[in-house]
Amino acid sequence: MTLGALKPFIPSGPDFEAAKSFFRDLGFTVLWEAPGIAELRLGGAAFLLQDFHNAEMQSNLMMSVEVEDLDAWWRTVLDSGVVSRYPGVSAREPTLFPWGRREVHLIDPAGVCWHFG
Repeated sequence: MTLGALKPFIPSGPDFEAAKSFFRDLGFTVLWEAPGIAELRLGGAAFLLQDFHNAEMQSNLMMSVEVEDLDAWWRTVLDSGVVSRYPGVSAREPTLFPWGRREVHLIDPAGVCWHFG
């Protein structure tokens, strides 16, 4: 048996609409939406954005995403303006970490840390 796509449920934080806008600004497309949930995709990465807020859980949740060109992705993040436009959002430029992986860290509006590498 093989597995197909893995689509995690990611909490939106306190403002579901703002979270959707944040991801759209990064280039994600909303594939479908129902009350309190939406599937978003960019390239081969997809997830379900859930209208859910639990600050403790969100601040401990991390997602790892592979990108073809980390420097190009970093420019996308900067050009999107999400870091200055959304409260609580922060980003770390491409950095080589002790575990041997070069990554961009992006904290979304809910507090989830996305590791792009």
